[in-house]
Amino acid sequence: MEKIKVDVAWCDKNFGASLGDNVPGAVVLAAKTYEELLREVPETLRFHVEGMLADGDDVPQWLIDGDYEFEYNLIDVATVLRAYEPFVSLAAISRASGINQHQLSHYANGLKQPRPQQRQRIVDGIHKIGRELLAVV
Repeated sequence: MEKIKVDVAWCDKNFGASLGDNVPGAVVLAAKTYEELLREVPETLRFHVEGMLADGDDVPQWLIDGDYEFEYNLIDVATVLRAYEPFVSLAAISRASGINQHQLSHYANGLKQPRPQQRQRIVDGIHKIGRELLAVV
């Protein structure tokens, strides 16, 4: 099974995505929410493949057969924070990560870029929240 890398970014109040180099042609899309983007990626790829086939382009068999899976790459902290904001607040991430909520807001709005250590603390904080939710019986 082939993996298709999907780079996702928060761009001007929308999520934008581009599909990896193993997909012929340029495939980009945008959506208002991360959830909507996740629904649109497979549909957009199917439409792209149909168009390539109709145009007589050379299309890899694995792509025609649907023998692939998507691997989503949230490229920066603003994208991570925006993708999960329907499920967890900046205040909760602040408590779990130990990073000031005001600072998280700057990251979420793209005003500042965190150092790699700060990014890892944010991801670890989100994972901590997830583990706590999974522990609910």
